Amino acid sequence: MTAPGRRRKLCALGLCAGLLAAGFVVSAAATRAGTTEQIVVDRYSGLAISGYDPVAYFVDGMARPGRGDLEYAHAGGVWRFRNEGNRTAFAADPDVYMPAFGGYDPVGVARGVTIPGNPRLWHLAGERLYLFHSLDEQAAFVLDVDRVIATADRKWPSLRQALVR
Repeated sequence: MTAPGRRRKLCALGLCAGLLAAGFVVSAAATRAGTTEQIVVDRYSGLAISGYDPVAYFVDGMARPGRGDLEYAHAGGVWRFRNEGNRTAFAADPDVYMPAFGGYDPVGVARGVTIPGNPRLWHLAGERLYLFHSLDEQAAFVLDVDRVIATADRKWPSLRQALVR
């Protein structure tokens, strides 16, 4: 279990005060549900993109699960990596490797809705990682990449703002 996951579990048991006394920081971001996140985070584990290594899409050209002993906390989620090099690369410039639209499906974003993407359904376009909710959305994206991205880019600021309410 990730550190944020342990903190949430202990807080649910009413032990947050003990964590604070012991020097652990329990942030509101760590305890929010995934539907209020600007990035897709599992509400129970705290893992971003279901624990898949975001750097592996670029380096290996495939979706690969990260390891529990190689984690990095960033942007309200815990990111996992396959090796130390990937974790170091991500830590140096997370915006390069994080999925566009926080991991929400770009086709959904273009329609004005936030639907979490599946890390096993992905596409690299314009040096960005995009995750999709279904094969249909992935196919629609590939057919008209530029239009979907342009429309999603216009709608994302207001959708992202609504996620933090």
